[in-house]
Amino acid sequence: MESAQNRPQARPLAAARPSRPLGGEIRVPGDKSISHRALMFGALSLGETRIAGLLEGEDVLRTAAAMQALGASVERDGDEWRVTGRGIGGLVAPDDVLDMGNSGTAARLLCGVLASHDIFSVMTGDASLRGRPMRRVIEPLSACGAVFTARVGGRLPLAIQGARDALPLSYRLPVASAQVKSAILLAGLNARGVTEVEEPEATRDHSENMLRHFGAEVTVSAHGKTRHIALRGQPELRGADVLVPGDPSSAAFPIVAGLLVPGSSLVLNSVGLNPLRTGLLDSLREMGAKLTIRNPSVQSGEPIGDIVVEYTALAAIDVPPERAPSMIDEYPILAIACALANGTSRLRGLAELRVKESDRLAATAAMLRAGGVRVEIEGDDLIIHGAAQQPGGGVVETHMDHRLAMSALIFGQVTANPMTIDDSRFIDTSFPGFVALMQSLGARITAPNRRPAMIG
Repeated sequence: MESAQNRPQARPLAAARPSRPLGGEIRVPGDKSISHRALMFGALSLGETRIAGLLEGEDVLRTAAAMQALGASVERDGDEWRVTGRGIGGLVAPDDVLDMGNSGTAARLLCGVLASHDIFSVMTGDASLRGRPMRRVIEPLSACGAVFTARVGGRLPLAIQGARDALPLSYRLPVASAQVKSAILLAGLNARGVTEVEEPEATRDHSENMLRHFGAEVTVSAHGKTRHIALRGQPELRGADVLVPGDPSSAAFPIVAGLLVPGSSLVLNSVGLNPLRTGLLDSLREMGAKLTIRNPSVQSGEPIGDIVVEYTALAAIDVPPERAPSMIDEYPILAIACALANGTSRLRGLAELRVKESDRLAATAAMLRAGGVRVEIEGDDLIIHGAAQQPGGGVVETHMDHRLAMSALIFGQVTANPMTIDDSRFIDTSFPGFVALMQSLGARITAPNRRPAMIG
């Protein structure tokens, strides 16, 4: 049992109102979803893949280490990362356990890769990841011939014996999930025939875009809200250059800060604008937000652009449940925007938040209450009673959830009294340098019990 003296020390932080508007031009770290996939597809390709803008957060570095352990060459070369892959079916059994840290995306996608390779592996993660359900990928992937052995509830650690001759899969997702869809497509890469996935509504399509970029044959057809994706197995993927755009989920935090701190004006350069990831921007615009896009383009199959943000007095919103797949990671920071908006907002259909890094629905409500906001949970809906001023002054228990921690630090920029989070160590899993970047814009974030000092 780990002793108290050997346990890593928590790093609390306090956030207080800045003395001037936020301002500046920044680039947020690379998209986490695309970074994971670039490393995996590079490892499954023949030849070299060069990746620019890779997110160098802990989650993605776990994926890089896992692909190295499976036989690919992965190394940093100046501002780029270079991956020399082994081709479809060419991965080798790792010598040790694959530790995926806090990354549910990496763990679930890697299950798909390993399911169709005839190798044995064991995967684990940190305490938070070991508590998250993997059954949603284990059950469909077992049909390709892989054997999974997990703890009760389908939880990590997880032993995987990949299929000797993987079968193509045909699966209808019971609920929209880009991670499950991607895991099935990844398994289908090393199966003869066509793997098919039907999703009840569109989820982020980075896997489909990147598969085409590396040379796979992928077709997508829509029937109302339902999408049907078909992948022809055993393609010869070829290494390809990948430019990773700024992560829209990370951009969400300075965007909301810029909208809420009076007088602020920000520019966020080269942010990913995939329409299946822009639910937050759509919601903020419905609240009246002043957001404009400059310099739109397409890079490595993904739309990108610069986002200009100006302070706006926001109005309440009613967010429909079908928007959830396009903004599932952004609900905590949207909740902060709603807390400072005029009127009562309702965010509907948030069941998926209960199985994130924490029970993110309950934790988001608790965060708002710590700042004095009136909030209720009705079924899977979050109801927030907004006001132009919220008292703040509370301590937020972050539950090892990086997005909750960053949302609370943005909240503290606009509450009457400072907000404190109990721990900030895990912010780097998705947004390395978050505190320094926000301070460069004028935000006030310090260690507790110190007088908040503004950088810049």
